[in-house]
Amino acid sequence: MAVFGSAKESKIFVLLTVLLYVGGTLSQKVQVHFHGATVLSWKVAGKDVLFQSREAIYDNQAPIRAGIPIAFPHFGQWEAGPTHGFARTSRWGLEEGPQKDAQGNATVVYSLVDTEETRRLWNHKFKLTYTLVFGDTAFKTSLKVENTGETTFNFTTLLHNYFRVDDIRSVTVSGMQGLEYIDKTRNFERFTERRELLTVGEFVDYVYINTPSSHVITGINGGRTMRMDKENFPDTVVWNPWETMSPNFPDLGNDEYLSFICVEAGHVVTPVTLTPGEEFKAVQTLTL
Repeated sequence: MAVFGSAKESKIFVLLTVLLYVGGTLSQKVQVHFHGATVLSWKVAGKDVLFQSREAIYDNQAPIRAGIPIAFPHFGQWEAGPTHGFARTSRWGLEEGPQKDAQGNATVVYSLVDTEETRRLWNHKFKLTYTLVFGDTAFKTSLKVENTGETTFNFTTLLHNYFRVDDIRSVTVSGMQGLEYIDKTRNFERFTERRELLTVGEFVDYVYINTPSSHVITGINGGRTMRMDKENFPDTVVWNPWETMSPNFPDLGNDEYLSFICVEAGHVVTPVTLTPGEEFKAVQTLTL
């Protein structure tokens, strides 16, 4: 395997592209924006697994509606600051890579530390380390949170995956049957999921509680099936705005709801507590 990386920078566009070649053939291509360390694209065999809105805003201020934004230190509406926190709208640094590990996988590491601006919103010292590893047909993302200050803090976090699909109406998601979920479209009431395979045919914004470690998603771009494995992400959020809510998002085309599903690995129902010097780590692995 061979790994190649290149960076492109302009006033508003800072992007790292990592290419993985196997036997001289391009196997995978990953693009990551330094704004939010947002993974914009993960192409396998020439087809993108991740969705990018054609109306996405790239101004280094707004969150990017594409790929895998990171929610931290708060998931959802936040009185102290922007929805889903500041991690997805902060400029991250490249800490390591891109390089090849001992198994031949491509690896790259980003980091984010507290600043005066983040402390005005959330007065804590921290370090986030975001490690991306991909090889063959798997893509592993690891998020580590360290409390580098002298006070205890609580947080919630989530990987807001936008998966590109052929048609949302034909997509299924496994692993939800029998689980309790919070329906944010119905005043945060709690229900029990009865379906063996979750399908989407309307506006959905569900937070499933204590989900299994794996979900299988069908209908991924090109008629593919993908498994999502997760560690220390006990909750799974499923979201699609449908035609009902799409007009409310200026960075999303009105018909684009048909082309993606958000199945998001998170620690959002019960906050994580970190004392000074403690760390939290969670992992998501996507496999085609």
